[in-house]
Amino acid sequence: MNVLVTGAAGFIGYHTVKRLLERGDPVVGYDVVSDYYDVSLKHARLRLLEDVADRSGTPYRFVQGDIADHRAVEGLFNTYVFDRVIHLAAQAGVRHSLIDPRAYCDANLVGFVNILEGCRHARVAHLTYASTSSVYGSNPSMPFREERGADHPLQLYAATKRANELMAHSYSHLFGLPTTGLRFFTVYGPWGRPDMAPFTFARKILAGQPIPVFNQGNHSRDFTYVDDIVEGVIRVSDTAASGDPDFDRERPRPDRSSAPFRIYNIGNGTPVSLLDYIAALEKALGCPAIREYLPMQPGDVTDTFADGTALYEAVGYRPRTSVEDGVARFVEWYVDYYAVDHPAPRLRVGAAMPGTAAG
Repeated sequence: MNVLVTGAAGFIGYHTVKRLLERGDPVVGYDVVSDYYDVSLKHARLRLLEDVADRSGTPYRFVQGDIADHRAVEGLFNTYVFDRVIHLAAQAGVRHSLIDPRAYCDANLVGFVNILEGCRHARVAHLTYASTSSVYGSNPSMPFREERGADHPLQLYAATKRANELMAHSYSHLFGLPTTGLRFFTVYGPWGRPDMAPFTFARKILAGQPIPVFNQGNHSRDFTYVDDIVEGVIRVSDTAASGDPDFDRERPRPDRSSAPFRIYNIGNGTPVSLLDYIAALEKALGCPAIREYLPMQPGDVTDTFADGTALYEAVGYRPRTSVEDGVARFVEWYVDYYAVDHPAPRLRVGAAMPGTAAG
């Protein structure tokens, strides 16, 4: 299949393109390569994808462009023919949405409608797109299940992702475009984003600096290893959404419809306390953490916990990587990429610390 992957220079996008190329699917990767975080890390991912394509002999093309530019997106769909679209490009980050809300409207709302329009006019067989567990807001009912409401987001980032789900349904209903949204739960692993906790914690632990532990450490998260996320994304993409013949208009569920529309959780299904996650990092790094206990941050939630039953019933897959194994793999990559000598970090020539520019 010919597959378009937006956000190809990003964390999950990179891993998704890599897996598709390794199994022989021709891919066009699309990304604006923004400076939201260290651009050198994004370019390193893109170079590796070129290497994967060369080794596998699978056709691959990277196109740099902005999903919020409707003319650029139209040109993309006019130039290439896609059987599937996996839309992972977005302005990410819960806390940054409190600082720069317009960036989220441009990328996550305008950009998403541009992708929907491209898929509609190109008659793409299936659009799979990234949503987030943040849409559940402060819902106290655990585990989170797709059939329950998700209409009280606590930050603009979550609101834009919930809007994506509703926008997708309208296109599924009006134009018969099969769409599937995946609510990701706290993704981590090698090549991750430097603004996320594993990076921040690893850097500070190795430097002997205090790590911020919000809500006094009284958090739990359904940490999900990136390889598990990617396996779910690709299996879902391969299985186009269809209408639910048992859909009840009197008691409609938000995760399905009479239209070809689906929403699934994709999470490990095993919440881990933040303090236990830090302990796993300490063990893998071989260094103790200095904890700075702080109050809850605005827009944050106390706990997340995915019920992955619906995803398993649909594609026969559940995430299965333990936090201990996943953290160890992340640390192995981090130490290698940044050429860290324990216990003091040392950068190799040309590399940049998370959140800084190379050079």
